[in-house]
Amino acid sequence: MPLSARDFAADTPLHHFFLWNERCRRPDRRYLLAREPERLPGDIAARLRAALGSPDIVAHAAVFAAFEAADLGSAPRHVLVIRLGALGDFIQSLGPFAAIRRHHRQDHVTLLTTRPFAAFAAELGYFDEIIVDARPGTLAPAGWLALRRRLRQHPFARVYDLQTSQRSSAYAWLLRPGTPQWSGIARGASHPHANLDRDRQHTLDRQAEQLLMAGIYPTPLPVLPPLDRTLPAELAGRGFLLLAPGSSPHRPEKRWPAGRFAAVAQVLADDGLLPVIVGSTAEAPLGAAIRALCPAALDLVGRTDLGLLATLAGRARLTIGNDTGVSHLAAAAGCPLVVLFSRHSEPERCAPRGGFVRIIAEPDLDDLPAATVLAAARQLLSPSARLSCRGGGARR
Repeated sequence: MPLSARDFAADTPLHHFFLWNERCRRPDRRYLLAREPERLPGDIAARLRAALGSPDIVAHAAVFAAFEAADLGSAPRHVLVIRLGALGDFIQSLGPFAAIRRHHRQDHVTLLTTRPFAAFAAELGYFDEIIVDARPGTLAPAGWLALRRRLRQHPFARVYDLQTSQRSSAYAWLLRPGTPQWSGIARGASHPHANLDRDRQHTLDRQAEQLLMAGIYPTPLPVLPPLDRTLPAELAGRGFLLLAPGSSPHRPEKRWPAGRFAAVAQVLADDGLLPVIVGSTAEAPLGAAIRALCPAALDLVGRTDLGLLATLAGRARLTIGNDTGVSHLAAAAGCPLVVLFSRHSEPERCAPRGGFVRIIAEPDLDDLPAATVLAAARQLLSPSARLSCRGGGARR
């Protein structure tokens, strides 16, 4: 009898993969083969049998890796990675970037991203080339043609669409004829993320499973490589913490009141730490409001590019921030982090992860007292936490 989703432990990659394909009009070719293991090469069949009924993700990853090994040629290939989105989204893809680079160490790997991330992406060391997507509008045919010409300069053999949006999926059409292998959710993708519940997964879990189904495992947590920008002179010889009081411009309900950031900053300044306020130029009023109540703070709002911000996060003793990109950057830098969530965010789907991340969720952030945040901050600043964090091995 052919294998089905019932033959695999619930909530495992092969269970998701089989269930998705059983409901799909155009099943994945690997699924069509895997339904009948006796038709498979011996190595793939053995790994598939080992995964039957097993909850061990390594056993499931081995099946997809075996399919990948059978497909890979020996000649170097051109590979495209797509990641657009906001800062937090980009930072949460650092783990996938590292995993893709490891898997394609002999290949030419290109990143398609937006202008705000292009220079920062070049510093990461994962990509051989960066292409800037100007995101042409629907009624801008010249922009779409320019993007198509730019993409078609390379004979891409595979695309990893980490954006997995309608827009990024539509880019498969730009590469026609001869659309390359595609990991994502585009119609007809050769390596689909075959999980009916993918939209309910945490971003990190979703991306990791997408890559696992393309033969790449494991995917690490986001970790920033060392960046060594020169810090502002005001920070010379000072212990400091970062404050990230902003959020998406259209989501002010995700912001803890600036006055309470200032209250916590003042107490920690009295303890000897220099509060440093960071954010985009549009968040300048928040920086000014905090500094008016905490004159000891250093206001760097609008004065940091991503490379300097990453360096600051890597050297700070602590970051306190809302659900915003800076918080994800701090977690990826290994900085102890207190991150604040209102009911307008879903930490189970998007919160930063790491051994020194403290999540505080309050339905309405106006109801979150400064004392609660201060207590969490002091806990992370304790000598035992600092020793573990700076020791390196326990950071992740």
